Amino acid sequence: MPSILDAVVVGAGPNGLTAAVELARRGFSVAVFEAGTTVGGGARTEELTLPGFRHDPCSAVHPLGIGSPVFGTMPLERYGLEWLHPELPMAHPFDDGTAAVLSRSVAETAASFGARDAGAYRRLVTPFLGHWDTLVRDFMSLPSTALPRDPVLLGRFGLRGLPPSTWLLRRFRDERARALFAGLVAHVIAPLGGLATSAVGLVFALAAHERGWPMPRGGSQAIPDALTAYLKDLGGVVHTGYDVKRLDDLPPARAYVFDTSPTALARIARLGRVYEHYRYGAAAFKIDYALDGPVPWTAEQPRRAGTVQIGPTSGEIDTALRQATTGTAPATPFLITAQSSLVDPSRAPEGKHVFWAYGHVPHGWDGDLTDAVEKQLERFAPGFRDLVLARATAGPAVLAARNPNYVGGDIACGAASGLQLLLRPKLSLRPYATPHPAVFLCSSATPPGPGVHGMSGHNAAKAVWRHLRSTTV
Repeated sequence: MPSILDAVVVGAGPNGLTAAVELARRGFSVAVFEAGTTVGGGARTEELTLPGFRHDPCSAVHPLGIGSPVFGTMPLERYGLEWLHPELPMAHPFDDGTAAVLSRSVAETAASFGARDAGAYRRLVTPFLGHWDTLVRDFMSLPSTALPRDPVLLGRFGLRGLPPSTWLLRRFRDERARALFAGLVAHVIAPLGGLATSAVGLVFALAAHERGWPMPRGGSQAIPDALTAYLKDLGGVVHTGYDVKRLDDLPPARAYVFDTSPTALARIARLGRVYEHYRYGAAAFKIDYALDGPVPWTAEQPRRAGTVQIGPTSGEIDTALRQATTGTAPATPFLITAQSSLVDPSRAPEGKHVFWAYGHVPHGWDGDLTDAVEKQLERFAPGFRDLVLARATAGPAVLAARNPNYVGGDIACGAASGLQLLLRPKLSLRPYATPHPAVFLCSSATPPGPGVHGMSGHNAAKAVWRHLRSTTV
């Protein structure tokens, strides 16, 4: 290790590792310091319930991972990352025993909504089909002083994406399309009436049609493991079990890059109250299950889907989100569930399955949502409880203990509502910079926000290498 490193990265989540890779492959010396005993951040895989059952404690399904502009430039497959696609990316069941689907096929998706909304859905997504690489690169690089590659396309997307999703839902006449799209928006844990929530739903829908909603073979841990192996081949160094309390704990470097919450960065770098107005949002309550068989969904389509949304209606989804964000634990939570072992049998012993579900609760909530979650599951999969061999529950306190970036159990590392959905961590054209000229932030508290896509790390790395090239050793 050189006496003075070009860059030190604090935190080995997907964004920190991406920032380190981007700097290392441009010839800079880089070292990563991670408090945990393994790399991964929100992309880990562990035996949480019983031996042989491999669970993802947080992220499990990765539409923005396979579609990431920066991951697409890296040879991660060479380092063991293999994407597995379920037959259906997502299904959304209803009380009548049927389900709408988000398929790789636009036609199949539209048909699942019914004749009255099929055309409206096709008109919504068709202008952007075939343009994923350009659109997502421009969208996920904002804010930036660089000109977008296709400003007309980005502008058209902005006209549809910037309004609240409640406006976009008016395009649909029936509940099937409204409910599925509302569920897509709810992935960012924000009320449906928020600014730019239409863009969230559109991005997830387009990702399914263009790239799919896959899972990594072996679990989400495969993503940070591949990034780490690539970084080491580039000459980078990764230290685990290294808890950083202050900048002086780190070796000398020309730049310090933090894949942490703004709160932790301000404390470690002694930045005072610079992020005092940054808001953390509603939390998740997550349950990982070891099952004796596949989930017995009443509808046929969820039995083939990697992800199943449980609302079921747009009204119920919006109510659950509003309750969670205003301090009430929903009695009928909206659930996002993942069925990893349907596409990856290695995740569980033969004939058994892993299953993952979470609902939304207030920030820092200390209650138990297990019964409410399982009532929702039984509503659409009668007999589910009979299959449970073991469960591992994680409320806000457990989530925050596993990953300090999840302040109060907020897995988005900051409320994704209002202007903060777009302008994170504060109003600035330089969101990755801090008052300290050599300290930068690269976590999902910066644009483009939550998700395992590495783009916050990529965008921050740009700011860092400009700084490094403008300074002398």
